Amino acid sequence: MTPAVSRIGVVGAGTMGSGIAQIAILGGFETQLYELDSKQLARGTERLRTGLRRGAERGDWSEEEAKDALARLRTETLIDPLAGCELVIEAVPEELELKRDVFARLAAVCGQEAVLATNTSSLSVTAIAAGAPEPGRVVGMHFFNPPARMRLVEIVAGEDSAPQPLMIATEAAERMGRTPIRTRDSIGFVANRCARPFTLEGLRIAGEGAATFGEVDRICRLAGGFRMGPFELMDLIGVDVNFGVARSFFEQSFEEPRWRPHPIQAQMVASGRLGRKSGRGFYVYEQDRPHRGRDPDVDAERPLTDDGEIASLAGEAAPDVLGRIAAQIVNEACFALEEGVASAEDIDTAMTLGFNWPLGPLAWGERLGWSRALGTLEALRDLRGEAYRPSPLLRAAAAAGGLP
Repeated sequence: MTPAVSRIGVVGAGTMGSGIAQIAILGGFETQLYELDSKQLARGTERLRTGLRRGAERGDWSEEEAKDALARLRTETLIDPLAGCELVIEAVPEELELKRDVFARLAAVCGQEAVLATNTSSLSVTAIAAGAPEPGRVVGMHFFNPPARMRLVEIVAGEDSAPQPLMIATEAAERMGRTPIRTRDSIGFVANRCARPFTLEGLRIAGEGAATFGEVDRICRLAGGFRMGPFELMDLIGVDVNFGVARSFFEQSFEEPRWRPHPIQAQMVASGRLGRKSGRGFYVYEQDRPHRGRDPDVDAERPLTDDGEIASLAGEAAPDVLGRIAAQIVNEACFALEEGVASAEDIDTAMTLGFNWPLGPLAWGERLGWSRALGTLEALRDLRGEAYRPSPLLRAAAAAGGLP
């Protein structure tokens, strides 16, 4: 069968755009990388070339494959050459009016059969599609940073997205070597939504004085099996960036208590402690000095759920800390599943591939026990309020001994 797409356009030559173009040419697509700013285009192209060279040095692909891929790349400062593309992926900054303008221009240039995809991570695909005269051909293709290393792509169905464009975007993602999941157009889609409790509950725990930043991170690494704890993760992506996402979730949801930002975040941003990029966040980052020592090897499948094992490995406070974070993670996934945001399989895939979690949140619910997660939340709700409101689906799973 002839592939539905042979030529792809990428709009924007920043980190995401150049990365998407790289995996597109490696996937065998003729690719047009469009960027109005010629200097940005040159930087993006060089970033792509470097990525191909380093991948060949790592053995991810051969030098010949990198050379062949580069031959499939065309770079443009004019939008008109995108007219020949069957799929165009927009990767410009997260500004709604900017994206709407881009889609209006693409709709005027590209053929009526062309699929228009947005790489947005935080904006509504439906709202972006309002900039196009044929919103049915607009879909979301949310790649994760860096696109060349992260395997997940969220295929987002806006309210008007037609089945054929969604199928075409899914097939293109697979040819790029990515794992696509389907998600409804909702706040944070799947991965960013289900990741919210990891940082927010860590902040609440530290804010209550139940554990320090370092203790929470250590517990999450040793007993939870996460590569980084929540505070290390916020330092990596930027405390200000995480705070901005937290505020966006809270505002878009009309102040859902589960998503309320924490005062610690605001204090950190106000004081300029933004994480690694500023040299200081929750930790101090000095040249050639790691912010923490090496963790001991753990001969166990993680995350752990036995309180005795958790305490012996990470300290007496560890069972409560990990139990709280786990219960909130499981609860958020149950809310997402109940609301039809994605399937159970896709929710778990999103978190293991998109955030490198050791286990998907619903699989964690099975291992932890639905009743235990529910009991943790109910006790916390009595003490702390509606941020711990259990999902009706979690209640049903606890009563039935598994997801209905």
